[in-house]
Amino acid sequence: MPRPKRRTAKSKKSAPKWEGIRLFAMDVDGVLTDGTVQISSDGSEAKAFSILDGHGLRQLARDGVVTAWISGRASGATTRRAQELQIPHVIQGRIDKITALRDLAEELGLSAAACAYMGDDDIDAPAMAWAEVGIAPPDAMPTALAAADYVTRRPAGRGAVREICELIRAARVSRQP
Repeated sequence: MPRPKRRTAKSKKSAPKWEGIRLFAMDVDGVLTDGTVQISSDGSEAKAFSILDGHGLRQLARDGVVTAWISGRASGATTRRAQELQIPHVIQGRIDKITALRDLAEELGLSAAACAYMGDDDIDAPAMAWAEVGIAPPDAMPTALAAADYVTRRPAGRGAVREICELIRAARVSRQP
């Protein structure tokens, strides 16, 4: 199966419009992590998060872009990392990602045109299609890749989120007078 282009045109848009993004929402497992969950015999879990991604999210927040994590499964490791990074919106245990994203955007007074969503699986694809910019890491499932406007060069859990943070930040700087 051929790999999609880095920028995939959808009928509603051509190239990603980073400059208007006010909310960058994303899945956790397979986006902020490599999709691996380690579960010990005592039931505790561990996930590896990229320091690069975390720093990018903090920079984006300082620039005034709201960040949100929308995960299909609840996880103590996710909660802990989100607290550490001061992620203001963490929604866990929601497989209906598009409804979660729409509700959050409405709560923030934002339209789809101000939202970017990054996901890696079938349940992320509707949210990716709804948002102005849908993003997938290169190892995402085919449905997510098909919904993506942009496929990152860096892999999930290893700087993919940071790559998007840099694109959003660069577009915001280029708009300033």
